[in-house]
Amino acid sequence: MKALVIAAMAAVLLSACGTAVGDRGLSGAGLGAGIGVIGGPPGIVVGGAVGAVAGMVTPPSKVNLGRPAWRN
Repeated sequence: MKALVIAAMAAVLLSACGTAVGDRGLSGAGLGAGIGVIGGPPGIVVGGAVGAVAGMVTPPSKVNLGRPAWRN
């Protein structure tokens, strides 16, 4: 089960977040909720909210993981 959770978190972390504020907010909420699953239902809610806010207030130029592997 732990391996599945780690693989899912890695897939989410390595996926593109987008450049629009809404896209970053949605992906941040998904990331936060996914990581919050570890803490149970309260963790999902808090993680989703914190992730959404962090995604919306962070400009895309601050978080740049480089070109996606499939474009190299």
